[in-house]
Amino acid sequence: MRHIATFCGNCNCGCPELYVDDAAAPEKRIVVTDDFGQRVQMSVDQFADLVASARNGLLDELVAS
Repeated sequence: MRHIATFCGNCNCGCPELYVDDAAAPEKRIVVTDDFGQRVQMSVDQFADLVASARNGLLDELVAS
């Protein structure tokens, strides 16, 4: 898998990470891991929709301080 990003990164606790698995089936190419050893796999189109939703503010209320 090709590492794209680490989220948090301010500790040594196994922060969530984003990968691209070029060898996976297209519907499982994007891989998000969490710090509990779990993972979510999705297609590039699904990930693009998630990114677009985040850019459009759909997720803002989840991170509002």
